[in-house]
Amino acid sequence: MPIVLDLFLTFFKIGAVSFGGGYAMIPLFTEEALRYGLTNSQVMNFIAVAESTPGPIAINMATFIGSSQGGVLGAMFATLGVVLPSFIIILVVASLVSGLMKFAGVQGFLSGLRPVVVGLIIATGITMVLSVIFSLGAIANGVSFDWKALVVFIVVAAVYYTAKIWKKKVLSPILLILIAAILGIILYGLI
Repeated sequence: MPIVLDLFLTFFKIGAVSFGGGYAMIPLFTEEALRYGLTNSQVMNFIAVAESTPGPIAINMATFIGSSQGGVLGAMFATLGVVLPSFIIILVVASLVSGLMKFAGVQGFLSGLRPVVVGLIIATGITMVLSVIFSLGAIANGVSFDWKALVVFIVVAAVYYTAKIWKKKVLSPILLILIAAILGIILYGLI
C-alpha cells in the first residue's frame, strides 16, 4: 500500500474513534508514530511543536507525522484523514442534534465518554512527564533524570499558579509557552 494511502487510513481511523479533542488523541498518535518507526523523543518533539504552533494539536500532529513519513503529500493525506471523520460527524450531528439529545441513550453515551476522555488526557500528561523529565520511554532503555526539564516545569507551573491564586488571573497559554521557550533557550543553550 502506498505510504500516503496508509497515512490517510491511519489518521482517518484516529479521527473516527477519538473523542475529546486533540489531547485525547495523543496516545493514538504516539502509538501510530512508533509504528512508523519514530522514536519517543521524536514524538515528544512533535507534540511540543504541535502545541506551540497555531492550530489544533490533532491537525498539527497529523501534519508533522505525515510530513516526516511522506513529505508534503504525506502531510496532506494525514491531515485530511484526521479531519474528515470530524467533518462528516459534525455534519450529521448538526442535522440531528436537536432531536437526539432528548433520548436517554444519547445522554448516557455522552456521559459515559466523559470519564474516558479525562482518563486519556491524564494518561497523556503522565506519559509526557515521565518521558520528558525522566526520559522514560521503554523500561529496557533505563531511566535518566533531566533536571533542566524539571526546572522549566516547576517555573512555568509556579508562574501559572502564582498568577491564578494571588492575582485571580489565568495567564495566557501563549505567555506560558514563551516563558518555557525562553527557559529552554537559557538552560539547554547556555548551560
